[in-house]
Amino acid sequence: MSTSIATSSRVLPQHIAVIMDGNNRYGKAQGLGKGEGHIEGKRALDPIVEHCLASGVKVLTVFAFSSENWQRPEHEVNLLMQLLSLTIDEQMPRMHKHRIRLRFIGERTQLDDALQAKMADAERETADFEAMTLVIAISYGGQWDIANAARILAEQVQAGNLDTADITAERLGAQVQLADVPAVDMLIRTGGEYRISNFLLWQSAYAELFFTDTLWPEFTPTELERMFDDFSKRQRRFGKTSEQVDAQQTPPVV
Repeated sequence: MSTSIATSSRVLPQHIAVIMDGNNRYGKAQGLGKGEGHIEGKRALDPIVEHCLASGVKVLTVFAFSSENWQRPEHEVNLLMQLLSLTIDEQMPRMHKHRIRLRFIGERTQLDDALQAKMADAERETADFEAMTLVIAISYGGQWDIANAARILAEQVQAGNLDTADITAERLGAQVQLADVPAVDMLIRTGGEYRISNFLLWQSAYAELFFTDTLWPEFTPTELERMFDDFSKRQRRFGKTSEQVDAQQTPPVV
């Protein structure tokens, strides 16, 4: 593991979210067997995790399997579930070595009991690690996430613990997945598609969007570095004017 490569002159994202798209197309282009593109995609994750850690990124969330992916052919779903289980096994030694916390988000009840247990064990083992957090989204959808948060608030209202007049964006946001980590600063999609596909809709409200034609198995830390450079040059206004942001960033005259 290299030492931190972040520099004081760059403002880097605290939370990066990645839609890892293009595995099947990569496999077909390379003449690989059915499903082998996903295996290559799994291998592409490790160098990205290590680069984020070395750069000082606090949270990396990757979209491994969406709630819509259940509609894919059964053989592909089964392979993806096997790869997810294998990924956890392979990542655990790395999590311990680099003190990375491993977390999962999504509707777990749709997963088999063995995978659910493995996920829970991994989260428990790494819960106290603070170098970085790696989040894997499995059976996840942004619309489900928001609806689930709304259901939690509705149950609080029904129980008499919350008044409807007190429901705010802040209260709802406190119930979505990953409410305890920074909001997404940078959302990356590989594979040449220009949509966010129901991924972290609430958490990415003010994320800077990055799209690349590079298929996920070919995505490298070098390309991520170029995105970091671009990110550091963007002005993030959060509804304010450029003049207001500039004024906040200008040191006071003494």
